[in-house]
Amino acid sequence: MASTNTAPVYGEVSSLPSGLKTFSTFPDLLMILEFVFGGLVWILVASTTLPGGLSLLQGWVMFVSVTLFVFTTILLFMYIVGVHGGKATWTTLDAFYHYAASLMYLSASVLQASATISTQGLGKIYQENIAAVVFSFVVTLVYVIHAVASLKRWKRSV
Repeated sequence: MASTNTAPVYGEVSSLPSGLKTFSTFPDLLMILEFVFGGLVWILVASTTLPGGLSLLQGWVMFVSVTLFVFTTILLFMYIVGVHGGKATWTTLDAFYHYAASLMYLSASVLQASATISTQGLGKIYQENIAAVVFSFVVTLVYVIHAVASLKRWKRSV
């Protein structure tokens, strides 16, 4: 006689929340901070200027902040709507996205800090660039924390 208790097949069960539960679970709640601090980085970088050819460095920072702002917004919206449908493959997507985003923001933060050093002594421009660097590293930390929590959640779902 065959057993009726079978283990779930990979890809069937997800620990990702849907609806308003997205705003109350730990790693997914961090998307609000990613959204806010990523938006601040975007605004601060857009409002600053750099002398000479250093604006190319801020181009990468701007690309990263705008792209991840949009992707995080889309991912948050899809979690709220419940597009994942309870599939465990979405935990893999979540872990991969936040890992890649943390690496991209880390590179952007280092480039922004490097560009900020060149504006030292320029008053308001320097202060705006310092604020952009601080928020860039803050959002990097939030993405890293989310990536670690997502990797732990992914590990449990496999």
